[in-house]
Amino acid sequence: MSGRRGDWMQTYTGRAFWPLDPREEEIDPLDIAHALSMLCRYGGHVRRFYSVAEHCVLMSHAVPPEHALWALLHDATEAYMVDLPRPIKRHMREYRVAENRLMESVCARFGLERYGFAGEMPASVKDADNRILLDERAALLGPCELRWNAELEALPLLGVKIHGWSPRRAERKYLARLNELTR
Repeated sequence: MSGRRGDWMQTYTGRAFWPLDPREEEIDPLDIAHALSMLCRYGGHVRRFYSVAEHCVLMSHAVPPEHALWALLHDATEAYMVDLPRPIKRHMREYRVAENRLMESVCARFGLERYGFAGEMPASVKDADNRILLDERAALLGPCELRWNAELEALPLLGVKIHGWSPRRAERKYLARLNELTR
């Protein structure tokens, strides 16, 4: 297909998707749930498998109900652009620009702008995304030779239980939560 920016990728459902030229009508919840269920957080540097999908489901239950859909979808771009660890993502300006463009399409696809945030993640979701790192560290990571960011260390835990769901279970739970929140 001509006139599209960048190259396309094949998704789980067999669609052609242009990550650098996203269109809201091409974003499929099945692609998101499946891909996020197969992506391991922390670049795989964990004691057991822990998917981005589980991370999102847990966050969606930990924020105020009016922000639950945002929390569930906050990493939806990673279904098409993978999960880059924060220390890398901070230094990849073009990646962040493309990710923001894709997030705008996700917001449009799922009507997140009706919550008044129009592409801007609610503060409660940002806070939960930082605080869950501490729960995840305790459950999934071993001791580290260096301290994490002092500002992050000062936060309270989010207080969620990390399960380490299988990809199949994570995909089912993600889709069930999405269906619950979009009814």
